[in-house]
Amino acid sequence: MDANQFLDIFLEETNEHLENLNNCLLQLEKSPEDRELLDEVFRVSHTLKGMAGTMGFVRMAELTHQMENLLDEIRNNKVEVDTSLIDLLFECLDGLQEFANQIAETGTEGSRDTGALVSRLRNRLNPENSTANKADISSGRLELELNDHETLVIGNAKQQGFNCFIIGVTLNKNCMLKSARAFLVFSTLEKKGDIIKSVPGVEDIEDEKFDRTIKLVLITQKGMDEIRNSLLSISEIEKVDIQEAVQAEDIDNFHIENRQADSPAGAAVSKERGIKNVTGKTVRVDIDRLDNLMNLVSELIIIKTRLEESKENDSKANTGEALEYLERIITNLHDAVMKVRMVSIERVFNRFPRMVRDLSKDLGKNTQLYMYGEETEVDRTVIDEIGDPLIHLIRNSIDHGIEQVDERKGKGKPPEGKIVLRAFHDGNTVVIEVSDDGRGIDLAKIADKAVKSGLYTQQQVEDLTEDELMELIFSPGFSTAGKVSDLSGRGVGLDVVKTKIESLGGLVEVESVPGQGSKFIIRLPLTLAIIQALLVVVGEETYAIPLNSIKEIITMEPSMVKNVQSREVVLLRGEILPLIRLDKELGIESIDDPDKEMTIVVVKKGEKLAGMAVDKLLGQQEIVIKSLGKYLAGIRFIAGATILGDGKVSLILDTNPFL
Repeated sequence: MDANQFLDIFLEETNEHLENLNNCLLQLEKSPEDRELLDEVFRVSHTLKGMAGTMGFVRMAELTHQMENLLDEIRNNKVEVDTSLIDLLFECLDGLQEFANQIAETGTEGSRDTGALVSRLRNRLNPENSTANKADISSGRLELELNDHETLVIGNAKQQGFNCFIIGVTLNKNCMLKSARAFLVFSTLEKKGDIIKSVPGVEDIEDEKFDRTIKLVLITQKGMDEIRNSLLSISEIEKVDIQEAVQAEDIDNFHIENRQADSPAGAAVSKERGIKNVTGKTVRVDIDRLDNLMNLVSELIIIKTRLEESKENDSKANTGEALEYLERIITNLHDAVMKVRMVSIERVFNRFPRMVRDLSKDLGKNTQLYMYGEETEVDRTVIDEIGDPLIHLIRNSIDHGIEQVDERKGKGKPPEGKIVLRAFHDGNTVVIEVSDDGRGIDLAKIADKAVKSGLYTQQQVEDLTEDELMELIFSPGFSTAGKVSDLSGRGVGLDVVKTKIESLGGLVEVESVPGQGSKFIIRLPLTLAIIQALLVVVGEETYAIPLNSIKEIITMEPSMVKNVQSREVVLLRGEILPLIRLDKELGIESIDDPDKEMTIVVVKKGEKLAGMAVDKLLGQQEIVIKSLGKYLAGIRFIAGATILGDGKVSLILDTNPFL
């Protein structure tokens, strides 16, 4: 059986189980007496062990096996749940996640050594026996037989400075799956060197046609103690004997087939080598949505037949009616495909409770995360990109916002800091809010830092409004942290947030009350694939402006344009509006008629407004966004491109840099 064909399914289910395990451990820490939670953690570990074993990922299976043993003892009230045990289980969870990530990238478990983690699990299970295995090492003579060729291999290896060990491994009397345990022995030794001999043979080991002892010859650059310790970290190993192969008399006559092809470890490695990122992005879809999609495609086939008949009969009336029907179907089809692409934002939110727990523990703070609106659905592409900005915002809230317990008590606040993560739909956008009840944003501190860092002079800072001062926290390299730490001080966090959100066609707003807390508000489009846009003409070029960036369209006489501080502005209902000449910004020739009435598209970004002068309006149209590719990525003012009905390419304007 080629297990690689099941790799996608394995990884998808593994990530779901790991997410479930993370949530259960967080709840178990708060309610250690909850039997149902404990049973669920045990079931997840058992399932992961079975899945990993089936796929041949032996170290992942071994780690989950030891977790399962420890959890079983907890269920039998032989081990007590405490903070240190939860920390140990979280470390195991991190190890399993690393395995999953490595498997997704390469198709193999990688080189992560979980021996120490497995030993800690075993020691927690049997603390009185933690050193017993290390003392149970025989000094008896090991005897094996090799043929002349294998003896020559050992001689050459010794001349080149390699160590040659004869190893005897004895399994426990009660070992249930001897071949699986032998597989772990082979796999462990394969990572340390080359096995040139095995007694009994590989086929006998696979068929469990052996008692309890396996003898091997290993050529390695590792030391004897390292080899011994790595074998002792495997469970159900009763005894390990190791001695150096000094003379050819130590080993006489034995023949073994091609080890790489026959040994369990060799077979697994040969299949797994060379696999590169075999997994793809998947979305689980409700069957009702797929049924709806299928029905709409069926209607498309029907309307195609009607149009063909209208063409044959040359009936314009029937054709017009069929085209109207087709338009309705395409609109419904678009909505259906949009819903298929939609994914609950819960899959992003679920990673944060653990992060808040760990960061609060590291910083010595008492912080609780509350999440609302996890069922809110957003486009799959948005889900992939929104995680990092939210991580930075939550870390910022814990580090800069939430005070230490003593400080909170001194201010009359509850000792437990509160971070709220909320998501909801607002029209054609998704709103995500990250708020805290911490110390808030100190504008005076921001102003002082802006002057010290050379961003502004003292006079310029005094002329800035509160909103403009608040915007400074998103400046590259800007940080109010007193010193650089693992969490903050480098001024990259909020800069990353703004850059990423704006690249997704969204915006970030900040609300803060000193002493009471802060709120970061992220607004994102529902989808990044199909949008409503206004088509405009500048010179001889057609451009698309996303409709959600447009506030209104006005016409104005050229004489109403004024100059303020060397910038062109217009007055709109008493408000000064910067005027942007798109022909100059984009470097194209415009139809210059000084007496012609100007058409101005007013674009927005939060509370900021600007007017974009265009030559002509073509109207509103639904467009499909196409990426410009990595070679044209990052071009200022351009967000992408679309193909119009006449086959021509139109560039999509990014209005954020204009504001």
